[in-house]
Amino acid sequence: MCVACFASQSSATELLDSDEQEWGIAAMYRVASIPFDTDDGDQTVSTFVPMIFFDNQYVFFDGTEGGLHLFDSEDKTWQLNALARLRYVDLPAYVQNANEGDSSDFGLQLRYQFDENWHVDTELMTDSEYRLHGNFKVAGEFEQGSWNVRPHLTLRYKEADFNSAYYAFSDRTGDRIGAGVDVKLGVDARYHVVSNLYLLGSTSVTRFDDNAYDSPLMNDRYQGEMFVGFGFFNDKTAERKRQIANKSYLRFAHGWATPSNIGEIIKFQSETDSENNQMSSVFYGYPLTDELFGLPIDIYLTPGVAHHWSSDSQSSSTEYVVAMKAYYTFNWPTQWRFGVAEGVSYVDSITNIEQTEMDEKGYTPSNLLNYLDFSLDVNIGDLINVSDLKNVWVGYSLHHRSAIFEKASQFGRIKGGSNYNTLYLQYHF
Repeated sequence: MCVACFASQSSATELLDSDEQEWGIAAMYRVASIPFDTDDGDQTVSTFVPMIFFDNQYVFFDGTEGGLHLFDSEDKTWQLNALARLRYVDLPAYVQNANEGDSSDFGLQLRYQFDENWHVDTELMTDSEYRLHGNFKVAGEFEQGSWNVRPHLTLRYKEADFNSAYYAFSDRTGDRIGAGVDVKLGVDARYHVVSNLYLLGSTSVTRFDDNAYDSPLMNDRYQGEMFVGFGFFNDKTAERKRQIANKSYLRFAHGWATPSNIGEIIKFQSETDSENNQMSSVFYGYPLTDELFGLPIDIYLTPGVAHHWSSDSQSSSTEYVVAMKAYYTFNWPTQWRFGVAEGVSYVDSITNIEQTEMDEKGYTPSNLLNYLDFSLDVNIGDLINVSDLKNVWVGYSLHHRSAIFEKASQFGRIKGGSNYNTLYLQYHF
């Protein structure tokens, strides 16, 4: 699903880093029909999907996809992108963890904007096992009052390996089917309620090709899909700000794993990890806006990398995070800030603190999980009355990975995750 406007993508390159940026964060609920023949007769599956939206001349995040802008023509007609996209594998909820949830595809996208309302995307994509598919998509965008509506039609060619893996489950059944082309017709909509608040929705129907439909596991020729939810975006009725107050930052942190949950940590009942597993991280904060619903709240896009140190119970691993973070500053009596972040986290090797919990609960762990960060820091310059240190903050943050209580198929349909108590130094420049 793609909810952000293409018009915002084309205009984002005209913005300076110090300007208010195109941004958004949303919570969506997805319901889709199950096209497979199921033992218990389940006909639908649902999932909760947090989404991030952002675009500048280098990077974009658009709901369930994101990537890099590799080339833009001077007249904004042609655009070449490196693309990653989440793809849902719509099995009954109770078997999704055993099948390790949904999939991610990677590839290239060539976009041609042939007038102010319509564009065409041509994509070549692969999954992690190099099974190929290609997309040809025609999409439009129309604005009327508080509404933004975007119809789209996609033809998807799937090679035989791709069709066999996802519609005949050849790895388990040994069945092979041929290549094919399916067709998807849909519409996305966004309604501006007030200020930064929007309602979001989309619906689509897919017609499967003959080879996919003739698979012994398939039950339906057509599949329906629907998203509903809400989000926070730039206020479309307000003029874009120039020279926002918040500045970029770097945050350096070190933390210690804990088996305690968020509730116990908030109550100061955090237990120490018996294996003393630790992590170090660095996060960059890219300023998006300094206002939300008219309140002085700083919003950042904050990508980060964490190194999980090796120990007797685990080898070292690397965690990659992309999130949006909001800060509210208050005086008590010096300057303090409370922060909260929402995003996604991918770790290349499951840490011991997560593996232990998954083993206890009987889950297959997921490398991709939801990410939360709660922080409280104090301004050093204000605290000790040294103006040269006004841009330095020191504080505590809770580094959290989880799967939203079995409600998210893209995170493996599990419950649990990991928590790290961290201390950090943050410098704004």
